[in-house]
Amino acid sequence: MILVTGGTGLVGAHLLYELTQDNELVLATKRHSSNIQLVRKVFGYYTNAATADRLFEKIKWITASLNDIPSLTEAFEGVEYVYHCAALISFDPSDERKLRKINIQGTANIVNLCIAKRIKKLCYVSSVAAVGGNLSAEPIDETSKWNPEENHTDYAISKYGAEIEVWRGTQEGVPTVIVNPGIILGPGFWDTGSGKIFSRLDKGLNYHFPKVSGFVGVEDVVAAMLKLMKSKIKNEQYILVAENLSFEKVLKDTARLLDRPVPTKRLTKWMVATGWIFQKIGSWFGMSREITRESITSLFGETRYTSHKIIEKLEFKFTPIDQVLQKTGNIYKKEKQESNSL
Repeated sequence: MILVTGGTGLVGAHLLYELTQDNELVLATKRHSSNIQLVRKVFGYYTNAATADRLFEKIKWITASLNDIPSLTEAFEGVEYVYHCAALISFDPSDERKLRKINIQGTANIVNLCIAKRIKKLCYVSSVAAVGGNLSAEPIDETSKWNPEENHTDYAISKYGAEIEVWRGTQEGVPTVIVNPGIILGPGFWDTGSGKIFSRLDKGLNYHFPKVSGFVGVEDVVAAMLKLMKSKIKNEQYILVAENLSFEKVLKDTARLLDRPVPTKRLTKWMVATGWIFQKIGSWFGMSREITRESITSLFGETRYTSHKIIEKLEFKFTPIDQVLQKTGNIYKKEKQESNSL
């Protein structure tokens, strides 16, 4: 039996589609507030309605948070393989305690159950945010060391802390693979994560920024996870980045695909800093604050990654990002057209 945590997220939903094709029953966790119909919608991207319905019915949903031990224990009954995709993604400083509780403590709970239930293999979805940096200009790889003295976001710290828990599990007998994706692009969730790129550009976005980072398609992330879990590889981690690109290029290319005005104004540090001041004042009155001193610096930096390890080990081939954007943009436009016709 296979268990997927975070089944209603971007990676979890696309992963479930692949898993249900080869398994009669797949267990997946969700929160009380999760909308499982978004997962069914994702299934429809790959096949016809009848097949999507049949595959979707193979999922047994279990309502369980990562810190709900009784529900998690129930979810682990009869499970042999675990894909741990659930996590909180936030860059709001007020979410620091929540990030640690969900991403670190929650992952520790998953690892403890993997140990207790003698799970055959665990796949943990981390992030390039948890990978250390380089002093040289060389792209970052899996050998790069985490420097605690650097200014890391709370999210990055929580993912690194979660990885420590996962490595602890390997020392206690749980065969494990860790994947560290870059910014994951893919269809289905337009109001969260990278999906906002499409919805924000559709509504009109004037500004772009020069940050360079690693991007990868969600289908490639899922394909890598499946290949690693089916292989004999254990206790290794792999960066998953198809290309290192600037947000300026990604935003402009996406705008053209959506037939929307291309953002032409370049953000400057003083613009972002001013936004930080207003958000800080707003936080005194309970408003969320996602712009921090660390993120201001990050928006104007270049962080490049290499996926040579998985390319060499599994002869893995990544999908070019322009193709990922094209496919995702076409789905976005189709859904918008269908919504407008109702």
